[in-house]
Amino acid sequence: MNVVGSAADLAARLRGTGYLADEGLATVGYLALALDRPLLLEGEPGTGKTALALAIAEALDLQLIRLQCYEGIDSTQALYDWDFPRQILHLRTVEATSSGAEVEEVERSLFDERFLLARPVLRALRESPAVLLVDEIDRADDEFEAFLLEVLSTHEVTIPELGTIRAEVPPIVVLTSNRTREVHDALKRRCLYHWIDHPGLEREVEIIRTRLPEVSRRLAEQVARSVQRMRELDLLKPPGVAETLDWARAIDALGTDALDVQSAAATLGAVLKYREDSERVRESLDRLLAS
Repeated sequence: MNVVGSAADLAARLRGTGYLADEGLATVGYLALALDRPLLLEGEPGTGKTALALAIAEALDLQLIRLQCYEGIDSTQALYDWDFPRQILHLRTVEATSSGAEVEEVERSLFDERFLLARPVLRALRESPAVLLVDEIDRADDEFEAFLLEVLSTHEVTIPELGTIRAEVPPIVVLTSNRTREVHDALKRRCLYHWIDHPGLEREVEIIRTRLPEVSRRLAEQVARSVQRMRELDLLKPPGVAETLDWARAIDALGTDALDVQSAAATLGAVLKYREDSERVRESLDRLLAS
């Protein structure tokens, strides 16, 4: 893993991947690397939380291992499981070819490494250095948080049949939350914390120009300004940066270098994902597009 020398160094490396981090985010990201602490990112959907983990992995030339959280997830989905169908086939083979095999020996052979299904957390411990992205931790429950906290504290897990597996190099851990519920204080204390907000106008223009160099500056400014105004409306799903980029890309694909009512109305599906939001914005297009 390439050593990051400073917050400015990390910001420069992230910029090289197309991710523009402001000073605060670059600083907390650097500290997470330097102090070997997990980084907890909260913010509205579409503000670049998940993209930061991807960018860190790319910038440092590391494998990204992603654990997508959901309601009801437990340690089995995060850690490991046994390949039951293969175990059954193995057992039948042993029974068919070995007349006097000891029961204990056969049982031990069922829990061999070859039958282990490593899930994201176990993979991150075994394959590190790597970036472990725990996405949308707020969707999981308290029990899963407690499990994750223990793993993050010790960088090891115990598999009864195989023993303790410890990371030779602790993985870089990035957790994201859309704040659908509060993450427990115990997990927050283990992490460095940063709230990611939607970018300001100039930064959003810069993001468009960096990620989509084929888009003219005029169009980038018009798109960014219109999206900024959309976020001020009472929408069900305000557009994030990803939607901003999709909208700019869609309008550019139409062969126009300026945003007008016609092109905006025709491409709203790239930036808004609910019928109610689209209808509300269509009623305000003239104002949204005003210079």
